[in-house]
Amino acid sequence: MRKTPITIMPSILAADMGALAADCRRAVEAGADGLHVDIMDGHFVPNLSMGPAVVAALRNHLGAGVHLHVHLMVVRPDQYADPFIDAGADTVLIHIESPCDVPDTLRRIRARKVRAGITLNPDTPADAVRDLVRDGSIDEVLCMTVHPGFGGQSFMPEILPKIGAIRAWDEAMPISVDGGIDRDSAPRTAASGASIMLAGTALFRADNMSAEMAAMRKECADRYGTDLP
Repeated sequence: MRKTPITIMPSILAADMGALAADCRRAVEAGADGLHVDIMDGHFVPNLSMGPAVVAALRNHLGAGVHLHVHLMVVRPDQYADPFIDAGADTVLIHIESPCDVPDTLRRIRARKVRAGITLNPDTPADAVRDLVRDGSIDEVLCMTVHPGFGGQSFMPEILPKIGAIRAWDEAMPISVDGGIDRDSAPRTAASGASIMLAGTALFRADNMSAEMAAMRKECADRYGTDLP
């Protein structure tokens, strides 16, 4: 397997919502490669989170240099992609399970000069995104390693073969993982082919976020030969 630099983006769903801007600034200063923003509509998943105004506020507070990685867990991402791009999203990920024209939505996201990603729920097989990976119409695949909608769940190791299957189709495709990602699970996903670690609880609740991120990168590099950035 080709060596791939490890990217770590703290998931702000685990941040202190009463001091969100400060907590996000803390993550950036601790060495984050960007921030992962989970958007939930209460229908696609049984929870509500943030809207475009929060993304716009983060963009204003953090500046243009911080990558905002926005994951739309919503029923109609085709209707919401543009507002989040207008708010400052750098990557917009939508679900393959969404009841909309997924390929067209991905094309429209890319047309806005933003990275377009596709997300798979744990129960969705890798084959559901095979054509999108092979025809080059996406910039990233996100494999959920928990059931989406709530933070703090346990990592699902049964997703590892799915990551490996996607990696086999495209050696260079960025593959992200989200759910229960920590110092133990991150290297296991890296061994299967993941390169973007979206970690919430393990980072925001760490005594020293910078040290925890460094340890996660080192575990991936030492145990599975991935490159440090």
